[in-house]
Amino acid sequence: MKNLLQFQTDLLAWFKQQSRDLPWRKTYTPYHIWLSEIMLQQTQMDRVVTYFNKWIKRFPDIPSLANGSEEEILKLWEGLGYYSRARNLRKTAIILVDNYAGTIPDTHHELLKLPGIGRYTAGAIMSLAFNREYPIVDANVERVFSRIFNIDTPIKDKENLSFIWDKATKLIPRGKARYFNQALMELGALVCNKNPLCVTCPASKNCRSYELGIVAERPVPGKSNETIFMEMATGVLIHQGKYFIQKRPKNGVWASLWEFPGGRLEPGESPEQGLIREFKEETEFDISHLTKIQTIKHNYTRYKITLHCFFCALENNNTQPTLHEAQEYQWVVPAVLDNYAFPSPHRKLIDFIREKKLL
Repeated sequence: MKNLLQFQTDLLAWFKQQSRDLPWRKTYTPYHIWLSEIMLQQTQMDRVVTYFNKWIKRFPDIPSLANGSEEEILKLWEGLGYYSRARNLRKTAIILVDNYAGTIPDTHHELLKLPGIGRYTAGAIMSLAFNREYPIVDANVERVFSRIFNIDTPIKDKENLSFIWDKATKLIPRGKARYFNQALMELGALVCNKNPLCVTCPASKNCRSYELGIVAERPVPGKSNETIFMEMATGVLIHQGKYFIQKRPKNGVWASLWEFPGGRLEPGESPEQGLIREFKEETEFDISHLTKIQTIKHNYTRYKITLHCFFCALENNNTQPTLHEAQEYQWVVPAVLDNYAFPSPHRKLIDFIREKKLL
């Protein structure tokens, strides 16, 4: 880097003028920083602000979170995905109440002992909440550094990540970790993004890729993961005006969320055939009178899901299932479905049914 002091000074001045007004930046409360950083994993900023405000209204502090039920916490988290994050928030809150008087520890090694807190989140809490000189490296910082230092090999290579973490540590100005780390991430989000705005960038004077005219070629991508396409079917089983829902097992995909039964189609199966089979395997219910509702497309990580959705009915009046893929079940009236946490595709289905007045 040509001029470290200039880089630090220009970046901090830019952040002071251009930083976004975010609720957790009001006071930098450790609880707020922890919560926001967990929510921001795999989620866009604008969505997180809405979820954060709703969460804080219900759980204003760590003790209230520790006393919350898993059901309510999952419901508040509904739509953010990666539900293990929400469970770990509750687990950690209970540990903090039991062992830390309901406060977040201000030492890096103690933070790393807590569920759901790794190197990144611990660094974020230490620097943003306590203003200590610990680095934060997210995708935004990786992109910024790949351009500033002109990293010409895949950014996710082990050697490159080690280099970036080392630089992120050494570049922090003494006593200004809170603002400097945020400035780096904000720069990557607002200026040095996929379509960089180099003419307005406060770091351009120290950017090697900009100097060489190859900003668009950085970062160098690695090998992309193969996309997995999945075709599935799910059924809204109705009997005497009530819907059948079941709660998924405590481990695995969508753990402890409620769902309508269904699953992945086997080779050669039609959606109707697959749904009848899945109901039998999961609940031992025999279903009939399948009526198509809609087809939902949903993507997460590297999976692309096509979900065929049906209304269906019981073949007989036996309403007692034998559960093989769930921990409990309920027959509920449609009006109370909003009280339960569902995976995003199933919530989309409920919203569609309500919007089209099919309830």
